[in-house]
Amino acid sequence: MNTSGQIETYGYHDLSALMTRMTGDEKHSFSATSTLDVLWVLYDRVLQVDPADPDWADRDRFILSKGHGPMAYYAVLAAKGFITADVLDGFGQHDSILGQHPDRTLVPGVEISSGSLGHGLPIATGLAHGLRIKESGSRVFCLLGDAEFDEGSNNEAIEIAGRLGLGNLTAIVIDNQSTSHGWPGGIASRFEVEGWTSASVDGRDHEEIEMGLLDRKPGIPHALVAKVESK
Repeated sequence: MNTSGQIETYGYHDLSALMTRMTGDEKHSFSATSTLDVLWVLYDRVLQVDPADPDWADRDRFILSKGHGPMAYYAVLAAKGFITADVLDGFGQHDSILGQHPDRTLVPGVEISSGSLGHGLPIATGLAHGLRIKESGSRVFCLLGDAEFDEGSNNEAIEIAGRLGLGNLTAIVIDNQSTSHGWPGGIASRFEVEGWTSASVDGRDHEEIEMGLLDRKPGIPHALVAKVESK
């Protein structure tokens, strides 16, 4: 906390320092760092959310399907005031709210407890459909890793979302060339054949990411493929 009693917030250039506060048995460091820029652009420029009221009914929903290696996610949540930065110091400890996978019952702003690959997009699809039925203006964004598409549940979610025309749904795929099987024509075409629009961007370029998220057709689900070089 700062002296005014408000949670202190941070900028993009503070994220590296925030991430270094998290130590311990982290097996998925690149899985975390590969998502950092997309997460920042989402929370800084795109998502309609309120750290002071994480359960605000009209908020946009962010679903982290790529829940293994959540350090970047925690750093961005701290930077935006959902949690205090000192909470990062306990990452992975038995009495910390910050586990190796995000827990929606413990961490403010987290919509689902994630980590098991392949379940985030189906949840996001159902959530987007439910919000549309309720005539809500809230949007749903789901962040996935390219390797998750080895799971058949994602294929079903892509098919259903396309057929339902869920224009309030965006899938964001971090493409760091870690998938086992791939897809003819690339990841974007996997969505396009089911009626989605798509954009492929440099996963480190903030302007490209923002434009790729916002420049879309109404009434159609959208996929953003963010390419990040493996290290």
